[in-house]
Amino acid sequence: MSALITPELVALDTDLGTEPATVIRHLAELIVAAGRATAVDGLYADALAREAKTATGIPGGLAIPHCRSTAVLEPTLALARLSTPVDFGSKDGPADLVFFIAAPDGADQEHLKILAKLARSLMKKDFTAALRGASSAPTIVELVTNVVTPAPVPVGAAHAAESSNTGTGTAASADTATKRLVAVTACPTGIAHTYMAADSLVAAARAAGIDLQVETQGSAGLTPLDPAVIAGASAVIFAVDVDVRGRERFSGLPVVNAPVKRGIDEPDKLIAEALAAADNPNARRVSGGAAASETTEANEHFGQKVKRALLTGVSYMIPFVAGGGLLIALGFLLGGYDVTDVADKVVLENSLLNLPEGGLAIYLGAVFFKIGALSMGFLVPALAGYISYAIADRPGIAPGFVAGAVAGFMGAGFLGGIVGGLLAGVVAASIGRLNVPRWLRSLMPVVIIPLVASIAASGIMFILLGGPIAALTVALNGWLGGMTGASAVILGTILGLMMAFDLGGPVNKVAYAFAVAGLGAATLANQAPWQIMAAVMAAGMVPPLAMALATVLDRKLFSLAERENGKAAWLLGASFISEGAIPFAAADVFRVIPASMLGAAVTGALSMAWGVTSKAPHGGIFVFFAIDNFLLFVLSIVIGTIVAAFAVVGLKRYAVRKPTVAVNDASVASA
Repeated sequence: MSALITPELVALDTDLGTEPATVIRHLAELIVAAGRATAVDGLYADALAREAKTATGIPGGLAIPHCRSTAVLEPTLALARLSTPVDFGSKDGPADLVFFIAAPDGADQEHLKILAKLARSLMKKDFTAALRGASSAPTIVELVTNVVTPAPVPVGAAHAAESSNTGTGTAASADTATKRLVAVTACPTGIAHTYMAADSLVAAARAAGIDLQVETQGSAGLTPLDPAVIAGASAVIFAVDVDVRGRERFSGLPVVNAPVKRGIDEPDKLIAEALAAADNPNARRVSGGAAASETTEANEHFGQKVKRALLTGVSYMIPFVAGGGLLIALGFLLGGYDVTDVADKVVLENSLLNLPEGGLAIYLGAVFFKIGALSMGFLVPALAGYISYAIADRPGIAPGFVAGAVAGFMGAGFLGGIVGGLLAGVVAASIGRLNVPRWLRSLMPVVIIPLVASIAASGIMFILLGGPIAALTVALNGWLGGMTGASAVILGTILGLMMAFDLGGPVNKVAYAFAVAGLGAATLANQAPWQIMAAVMAAGMVPPLAMALATVLDRKLFSLAERENGKAAWLLGASFISEGAIPFAAADVFRVIPASMLGAAVTGALSMAWGVTSKAPHGGIFVFFAIDNFLLFVLSIVIGTIVAAFAVVGLKRYAVRKPTVAVNDASVASA
């Protein structure tokens, strides 16, 4: 196994400016120069992307930027000891010791365990003090090597040191502590923050006399907490930035949710909050699902919770619709438009050994169409089911799917699915918060919550809401089917603006879901839903394509990372992945977003005006066979892309904030 760090990977007492990106790039250059990575730009871009998720500064004047990257050849540590500290986002100030941990995309477990050891060692003040006092790079290397490859210790002690479960460690504390807590720590890369948060929480618990056991869900492997330990806990802390694996194991426990970095910065407060939750009968409890991260859920406003639930429902619905829509398009391609009338009969009465009149193409067309139609039939139930899931976790799935099926049965469609999913989720979550006896907890998520929530939500849909929503849906479909001329162009403009407004965010998803929901009602006589789908897809392709073109038109206006992102944006845009423009918007939102909206609005309007239709809900230019008037579809995208690209270049050149003029003390005094 190669050494993790060598003297050429150490930069001592250097001045690298005041920006974290400059420090990270310098360390990336050291790693590439040492032959441990293939490309500075790739490693630098991956590290910046990780930095954008969560600041890597930690208390004590430390920073640990880190990433997995395909550019890295072997696990590596580079260190910069800065003469001018740089702010990496820690609450206690800038960092003078910066450790850059670079791991290969497929690093083995032994290497990752070494990196985890190093991250944990950074929490020890004597180790960091020794690093600050070291007089040479070889001394730094020796200090780090001694930490990651310590001298042999007795077998029992070694086993305890390597365990993924970290605890206060004494049987006495387990016997005498009035409160027993468990915790899970996890970060996106699973290299540094995961283990540092665990050690910080354990140290804080030990100081408070609390028995705490921590499960680290990191890259160095996972040893689940003993079920008996979980059963005896009073509360659980989830200090995570990703989903908790096996979260249902903690069902019924009061829970405190926090970002993993808060486990490093504020372990005492998290311990105190967990103790308070243990004594509060109304505290939020783990309801037993494996839903998306609950890190910020406790602090969400009602509108934010609804938005998160809707986005979750749409994201889980899309695979059903994307696959189904493409299969329907293939059915039309092979079997012709009449396949809608004969698909059931052809599929049921024929086979590959007994082909219908028209041969193999008709048979396969009917099969593809029928599979696609059945997949599209899950649109509303899946939407409702996963909206409910986002609110109530796993116990909400069944009530949500049932409420969605009721909405489909009553003709309430997409709108009914949203309402049914929200109802099911709210009811299921409310039941899940009940403080029931421990012996009943195991029945709550699998029997009681699904049963009661299904009855309540579906009953309300049947008795009160289904009919009115169905009438609204019929009226909306009739209005869309009758749109022609100027009204269609206006709708295309609005949809284009929405698609570019937040590049995959809530507004973008609303426009996309609106288009997708209408596909099931489209017919040869009513092609308006297909036209809307084409306008939405074309408009959504414009932002990344426009940013890619802009980096070609004027390279000097964009950073190296943006120019690299521009190369990838060509393919992302062509594939209808609007998120390809997010790196540009994140760096310059007030120029990129308006320019993107302008180009997307032009494209949406032109697509509707020219009557372009798409029977596929996704795929961009790669589903050309499902798009009528394909050349006009491409032309509308090209025009919108050019408009947006020139707009963003113009804004970057001329819409520049003027620097403020500093006023010196003498002029103030004379005034």
